[in-house]
Amino acid sequence: MDFPLLIRHRLRELGTEQRDLAAAAEVTESYISQLLTGKKAPPAPERTDIYDKMEAFLRLPAGKLATLADLIRTDALKRKLADAPAPLFKEMRELILRKCAPGKVQPIRAMFEKEPFGALERLVTQKLLDVVKRVTNEELNDKNWLRLVARLSDRSYKQIRVMVLDILETDIFNVSAENCVTFLDPLIESWDIDLATFGMEIVLNRRLAPGHPKKFEFVEREPAPPVDEEPGLQAFLQDPSLRGDATAEELAFLKKLKFTRKRPTPLYYYRELQNLRDPLHFAARRPRRRWGNGASNRCPWLVVLVLLLAVFQPPARVGATFSSREFAAWIVTADPTDRLSLMYRGNDWNVQYAL
Repeated sequence: MDFPLLIRHRLRELGTEQRDLAAAAEVTESYISQLLTGKKAPPAPERTDIYDKMEAFLRLPAGKLATLADLIRTDALKRKLADAPAPLFKEMRELILRKCAPGKVQPIRAMFEKEPFGALERLVTQKLLDVVKRVTNEELNDKNWLRLVARLSDRSYKQIRVMVLDILETDIFNVSAENCVTFLDPLIESWDIDLATFGMEIVLNRRLAPGHPKKFEFVEREPAPPVDEEPGLQAFLQDPSLRGDATAEELAFLKKLKFTRKRPTPLYYYRELQNLRDPLHFAARRPRRRWGNGASNRCPWLVVLVLLLAVFQPPARVGATFSSREFAAWIVTADPTDRLSLMYRGNDWNVQYAL
């Protein structure tokens, strides 16, 4: 039994209608109708929760609809690969050119029209679509984000849930003008391309996709030379008494060590591993000191000083010596109106009160 037939059969058995199924799946009734008539292919099971909701409503075994949907998607992919690609919709090309950097619109338009859906137009469209799909996939389960897109595109939440599945399934050969108006238009703020290197910069709408502009470049690189493991390293890895419980991170460090003339022995790698684990070879990160203002942070020397001032007749100046830690705790409790004389000697602070 195929996907649409099974759904219709269960709807009849349960005495329910398509609109009830649509409400349970949180999609539009039109979308359910298009699924059942074959006008829309079922979405990929890993990208949506629609099958879980439909199976629960239709009282079907878990995974039944997803399995049937995969079969339909596989057949549709085979047919699509056999068909020749069609050019882009005119509305989509105009939208892409409208988002282009102002100084590049005319030359790029001329290139697009000279070779409709040629290499440059496919490259630009593919990169823009990749960015839109990446952002959409990241926000797929965020209802607030979906409602914001719905508000910006003047659509309902249920319509956006359906259209999200469409945009994630589409490619440059099948993208529709509706996909562009709903997602590409609000998401893409602008784009620019270097016609010499074909490097692209895509600026996103910060309300929908906060972050830095996306950059795509084509860089010519020399092939990396083959990496041969040192014989000493191989022997070290094969000897459990030397390798011990070395972690993957430690082994990756040992493999990155380079040598020109001398060839290291297994014992060298063993000693290098011990050096890597020795805490004396690495400076510990010092915790940030926090200054408090509670009673527990007040310096006991200050209490003694106050008692002395209250009991005895003080001389013209009264002093106290604090360690750095005691001084840091005391200074936050000191009266800013006091006349103080501070002197730092060695690791100690000498504080003189002027009376």
